[in-house]
Amino acid sequence: MALFDTVSNDIKAAMLAKDKIRLEALRGVKKEFLEAKTAKGADGDLTDEAAVKILQKMVKQRKDSASIYQEQNRPELAEKELAEVAVLEEYLPKQLSPEELEKTIREIITSVGATSAKDMGKVMGAATKALAGKAEGRLISEAVKRLLG
Repeated sequence: MALFDTVSNDIKAAMLAKDKIRLEALRGVKKEFLEAKTAKGADGDLTDEAAVKILQKMVKQRKDSASIYQEQNRPELAEKELAEVAVLEEYLPKQLSPEELEKTIREIITSVGATSAKDMGKVMGAATKALAGKAEGRLISEAVKRLLG
């Protein structure tokens, strides 16, 4: 079943369970999915790859919001954002552990033939494609810098 259909079915389940946080998070996801499907130039279809990118963006936004709320001493709002992050992460592919990430990046560095920090662009291009949905871009970048530096 496509991710779009899964989210739609889970919205119904959240309504029946009266789970407000889950319902709100999933409604936000469905809104983003519908906007992507009907965007100018879109063919009316939403691939799972595109859906995962949307989910990753939403998770990042909520984490950023939560950190801002923490800085402003608003823990109740930060908790809400983090609760939504937990719901959204259920629909993302399993994230790589730091060890798995480092191992994969070492393989990419070897396959690209990178030897110094000057080759970071080549490595990042290959790593971003290979690890799409499996690791955050920030973590990929940090690992590449550490391994090339």
